[in-house]
Parts: sequence; structure tokens; C-alpha cells
Amino acid sequence: MADCKHPRLILRNFLSLQLCKELEFIHKSCCTVGYRPNVFSTTLFHLIATNCAHLIMPLIPIRERLKEKVEEYFGCEYELFVEFTGLISWCKGSSIGWHSDNNRPYLKQRDFAAVCYLNSYNVDFKGGVFHFQDGEPTDILPMAGDAILYTADDQNIHCVDEVTDGERVTLTLWFSRDASHDEESKLISLLSQISLDDFDNKRDSFLPIPSPINMYWFPPDEASKFSLGFDIRCGRLHVLGFELYSSQEISCGLPSDSSSNLLELLKEPLQLAQVDELSANKFANVTHALQVVLFYCWKFLDLKTELKAVSAKVAPTSETQRAHINQLKCLFVKDPREAETLFGYETTVNEKQYKFDWASFSAAVSEWEAYTCRLHKELLLSLPHWRTHQSIFFCPHEKPE
Repeated sequence: MADCKHPRLILRNFLSLQLCKELEFIHKSCCTVGYRPNVFSTTLFHLIATNCAHLIMPLIPIRERLKEKVEEYFGCEYELFVEFTGLISWCKGSSIGWHSDNNRPYLKQRDFAAVCYLNSYNVDFKGGVFHFQDGEPTDILPMAGDAILYTADDQNIHCVDEVTDGERVTLTLWFSRDASHDEESKLISLLSQISLDDFDNKRDSFLPIPSPINMYWFPPDEASKFSLGFDIRCGRLHVLGFELYSSQEISCGLPSDSSSNLLELLKEPLQLAQVDELSANKFANVTHALQVVLFYCWKFLDLKTELKAVSAKVAPTSETQRAHINQLKCLFVKDPREAETLFGYETTVNEKQYKFDWASFSAAVSEWEAYTCRLHKELLLSLPHWRTHQSIFFCPHEKPE
């Protein structure tokens, strides 16, 4: 039981580095613009709405473990409900001044907070140090795998320094004693719309469905006209060295403020290019392409050392194809330097290679499908139990072989 004046708990190495990388992959491949400037978020509700409900599976056991830790340390067993679960990243220029997590009237239900750091200070980003106003420890240097638990009231007023470079990524949960704010009942209601008969191991069953483009446009205040800024999915692909190609004819007169036209382009099948080479792999939409690219970056070493080489169909880009690639970049990454400044240059595994390893990338496409299919099966096996108990929990005995 916590009995100090400023109740808080630091958990070192709470998450494995591999799990941190998995959650970072989920966030960066699915996030939308967030609730503060230069902040991006991925909620469980968003994952369900975009046909990525299977990606909540790695989060389920973590939610349980965190809830148990909070109940045990703060002496409130069987009293708490998870009010919010989200993956949140802070990019260059983002910060938070002194506050408590329930200091606004519409957040009074929040009793406790838990923050798990998914990457590390001075390694993956600069700045972004967490400070408590009073009590010990005062300063928290975010390190991948560590977690902090604290009361969400004036006993733990805190702030976050401005991020000066890179992207600071966290898993954040808030807990409430008020059952009316339990997010699980709402999540189960949405998940119940998934038919257990829908999944047939076909690729279409787990392809992501993009949200409206304004949810991905940075800065958000330009999302009404799209004349400035960039689509964050295209921006992430750019800083990783990838470009988009569409075989669909692009009108030179396409109005930059036409959200419907812009959205349709990114919802159509796309291919990826690196330098002057175009891959034959086709992706259902830009979100699908980004998920595979980030999966490749996450799993690159495994793909290099464990998988047999696979054939990859690539071809030099023609002048016409290069023109289409440049048109798409002009539409969706208007100023590449802006994306580079916001996200920082990614340290990619192929950064200094003379020739991009398309064979490993093709292997990543297959491995992404296997990974996604496995999570989808786990979800469908868990759903009946969640519906019966009206609670989301990890079902290890139901995990498929």
C-alpha cells in the first residue's frame, strides 16, 4: 500500500525491449493526429474502427498487469476500471506544462495513471524528460521498458519537457473507480460487431481500412484545405526512404483542397519505390503499405538471419512512373523537410546499403501476413469469452498452436 505524500511507483524493465518494439510498430503504423500539437495517438477504438482490431491483442496482457500493479500498490483491489488505453508519441516541439491528469472538469473521473516508455531518452529522442513537481523521484528519464504509476491528482503534479528531436513513444493508461467510465464495455460492444464466421484466412480479412484523411494530416489546422503540411503516413514512409507509386492516372489539375480526391488516391492500390527501383508488390492502400514497411524495419534482423532468401520482383522506374511518384509526393509530402524535422531521420537498417534488399522486404510482406493472421485468430478465439464475461482479458489457454 502506498502511504507517502506523493504516491508513485517506478517499475524498471516492466516490458521487454522486444515488446516495446512491437507496440512502437503498432503505434507508428496506425496512429492519427493527437490531442495536442505535435502529438500522435493510437487508441483501441481506432484500431477496431480501421479493421485492425487484432492489433489490440499484444496490449491485453499489459493492461491486466498494469491494473494489478496499480491495485496492489495503491491498495484498491477490485475497485478500478480502465478508463483509457492508448499509444501516444511526442514529436519535436511537443511538451506539457505543470498539471495533474484530472485537473479539468471532464477528467475528474481519473484516479490513477500508468505510463510505459517504449523507447529511450538520448537514444531515440532528445528532451521529453518527465518531472514531478514535488516528492521523489523528481525527474524521470524515459527508458524503453520502464513504467511509472502515480495518482492522477494534485499529489502528483507533473510536466514533460519539450521534445527537441526524434519521437518519444509511450503506452498510457488511466484508471477510474467510476464504472460508467469503463472503456471495456464500449470496446466489447464494438468488437461484438465482428462475426466469428467472417474470418476465413483470406488476405482481405485483415487489411487495414484508412480513416478520413483529415485524421492523418499534419498540421491539423490545414486539414480543411490540404494546401500545406503532409499526410503523416506518407511522411513516415518518406523518412524511411520509401516512395509511393499509383498506376491510377493522376490529373494535373487535381485541386489540392479536394479531400475526397485525396482520400481516394490513398485508398487505392499502391506500390513502393526505393531510389530508382519499383517493387511489384501491391498494397491495398497507404496504411497497408506503411504497416508492412514498419514491420520490415522491426523484423529486419530476423528476416536477414532466419528466413531463406525469396525472389523479389523489382524493375527500374520509367520516366512516366517517376513522374507519378513525384506527383504523389507533391500532393502528400509537400515539404519533405517538414516531415524529416517532425519525425527525425529514422535509423533504418538499410540506411548505408548500396542497394536496397528487396528480397528481405518481400519476405517481410509474407511474414506480416502470417503475424496479422495469427493475431486475428487469437482475437476470434478470445471474443466469445470476452462477451460472456463482459471483460477483456488474456486467454492463454485459447492461444492457437
